[in-house]
Amino acid sequence: MSSNNAYMNPALSPAERAADLLPHLTLAEKIGQMTQVEKNSIDPNDITQLSLGSILSGGGGCPEPNTAVSWRDMVQGFQKKALASRLGIPLLYGVDAVHGHSNVVGATIFPHNIGLGATHNPDLLRRIGRATALEMVATGIRWNFAPAVSIPQDIRWGRTYEGFGQDPKLVSELAVAYVQGLQGDDLTLETAVLPSVKHFVADGATVWGTSPRTARSALTGTETDAALSALASAHEAMMQQAVFSGAWQIDQGVANIDEATLRAVHLPPYLDAMAAGALNIMVSFSSWGGLKMHAQKYLLTDVLKGEYGFSGFLVSDWEAVQQIDPDLGESVIATVNAGLDMVMVPYHYHDYIAVLTNAVETGKVPLSRIDDAVSRILMVKFALGLFERPFTETPVSIVGCAQHRALAAEAVQQSAVLLKNEQNVLPLRKELPRLLVAGAAADDIGYQCGGWTISWMGSPGRTTDGSTILEGVRDCVGAETAVCYSADGRFDESAEVGLVVIAEEPYAEGMGDRADLCLTAEQQALINRVRPQVDKLVVILLSGRPLIVTEPLANWDVFIAAWLPGSEGAALAPLLFGEQPFTGKLSFFWPRSMADIPLNQEAEPLWPIGYGLTTAEVQNA
Repeated sequence: MSSNNAYMNPALSPAERAADLLPHLTLAEKIGQMTQVEKNSIDPNDITQLSLGSILSGGGGCPEPNTAVSWRDMVQGFQKKALASRLGIPLLYGVDAVHGHSNVVGATIFPHNIGLGATHNPDLLRRIGRATALEMVATGIRWNFAPAVSIPQDIRWGRTYEGFGQDPKLVSELAVAYVQGLQGDDLTLETAVLPSVKHFVADGATVWGTSPRTARSALTGTETDAALSALASAHEAMMQQAVFSGAWQIDQGVANIDEATLRAVHLPPYLDAMAAGALNIMVSFSSWGGLKMHAQKYLLTDVLKGEYGFSGFLVSDWEAVQQIDPDLGESVIATVNAGLDMVMVPYHYHDYIAVLTNAVETGKVPLSRIDDAVSRILMVKFALGLFERPFTETPVSIVGCAQHRALAAEAVQQSAVLLKNEQNVLPLRKELPRLLVAGAAADDIGYQCGGWTISWMGSPGRTTDGSTILEGVRDCVGAETAVCYSADGRFDESAEVGLVVIAEEPYAEGMGDRADLCLTAEQQALINRVRPQVDKLVVILLSGRPLIVTEPLANWDVFIAAWLPGSEGAALAPLLFGEQPFTGKLSFFWPRSMADIPLNQEAEPLWPIGYGLTTAEVQNA
């Protein structure tokens, strides 16, 4: 094999292959490899002509129709365009499969990370990572923008549910297991998925009121964020209500912590994920030390790449580079020189390519920095075996398969935390004459799944395949039990036991920032309507964080934090009736009042990290 094509020799190391390929690339092709474009914005022919390195689907960036087959056809169509380029460098397609392959209708949706944190079970996380990877590769996708290893300090943050917990050791343990599951035993196999550990670093330490979006009186009419503009025009009332409730007050804000805290609390999960083989890290929107993370040369280059020897590549978050400076050219210069390797543009990629090209030609970005970035990207593509196996043979039938749904049901049962069980009301008898079930969320897959499900924000309704809590209850009870359901809690009947399911509205990112985490008037009214109709009241909360329940709790006999359990909501029912025991333990401090937020280690919690009641499994249930 001649030196001209030694990079095609899989016997060489990924670094050796990247070093051999790099000199073959023109400057235009190098910058193309550093460019990531959103799939709805791409001219497919530009993938070939510009030698683009990556395409992504943002939240809700799905083909029509939204099926696994359509996804596979779309992604592999893009890949064919990449392979038709001059050097045939394969494309790396990325997606936010943050709790299962959650943009795809029919995929298995696992509990969000806050629920998985309550399992305290690395083996479960490893198996979930593997199942997620298989469903992804069946659609041709080899790059997952997960796991988030945030350690949220202020649960008013709309991304709280993306964190496994508030204990750095637990976060590291679970993140490593998930990374191992995504990667599998051999990264070069088509069933391996590249994790993107995010968001570097200390995004969970941002301070309320420091978000750069805070000054907006509304989120409509902005020209700087096309995704928000589109959402605003479609859901203006929702957007305005979210702003009124505190949206964009903390997300993307400022982490006011010293370097010792950053290193001791927020950095370790990244280092542990790197030790487990993670080759990609996504940089945070947030700021530290007076500078946006995307421009932090000290943290990105000196610390991460230099001090800790990170050999993979850094990718930006969605349009985050454009936040650095009003001038796109200055933004690109600052972030690429800081150590960013691939830029999630995601829309105006021709402008980005033009300004980066000019920056190199005028010496404002050294060619050595470009070569370093592209070498890292190519090395990862070689490590993934993309040059040998750019297409998948994994059958699409694995998406949403029975085995994965059973795993998701297991995760639902291990993540639910029993916080109150007065006089051992649970487990319930299956022979109850009548059971009242109330709340729209009791029969709603969208509420169960939360954000990052089919669309960016998620939405109520039967948005994807799965089962609901109400369906599970009906399956569990005896033939003689009448299950009476009312979405608004209005019943003509009374019963020994009533079950009320309350839920947060689905949200994502800064759209979920909330100034007040007390139960809403509507939630309390629902509970209060049911309470007089029953002897014993069971309340299940579907939420992306602890909510303030201290006062109303006294009127409840049973309280369960079920978090955002995903598509297999029916799996909660066997816990209620003793077919399975409660084993979940809090991974977050549960505050008594809003005064305990952000995390106040000196305050007396309503329940501490690690708390969770257990119930014995009923024999012969």
